Amino acid sequence: MRPLRYAINVTLDGSVHHEAGLTPDEEFMDFWTAEMDRSDAEIYGRVTYEMMESAWRRPADGVWPDWMDESEVRFAERIDRAKKYVVSSSLASVDWNAELVEGDLEAAIRTLKQEPGKGLSVGGVTLTLALADLGLIDEYTFAVHPVLAGSGPRLFDGLRERIELELVERQEFRSGVVVQRYRPRALGR
Repeated sequence: MRPLRYAINVTLDGSVHHEAGLTPDEEFMDFWTAEMDRSDAEIYGRVTYEMMESAWRRPADGVWPDWMDESEVRFAERIDRAKKYVVSSSLASVDWNAELVEGDLEAAIRTLKQEPGKGLSVGGVTLTLALADLGLIDEYTFAVHPVLAGSGPRLFDGLRERIELELVERQEFRSGVVVQRYRPRALGR
């Protein structure tokens, strides 16, 4: 069974707005590329899918913009070719190596998890809340930025039940970002 992994950038005060954290340096971009390499496919809600597509889809002429450094190109290459699943009730179709997830969310994600492979990654806020409530997330990775944003969306507002997590890995970056990886604590521990 493929694990479903969630990873996100978050500020010290809990903001997950995509521009709230530090601008990623080469070391941190390489971390995100390696994170993507742990999965066979990405799962996004509509908002995250559209945001990622607008930022990381290969331009029509096939040439990455001049503003991208080598680490950003490596990430862009990886995400551009990744298989993507999009959960949306408002999109009629998707492209960019993507397909819509239709029907019952829990059944659809359980089916994807049953397929062979390295794993699945999920990003975003709203979809992740639903998947956490369903108990479908096997690993949580928080890249905590040394920033107080003061605004922006927060994680897991409205979570139905508390989920206890167990720290399984911690990594510090020169920028001051600290990545903490957790797994849900097994019942009875």
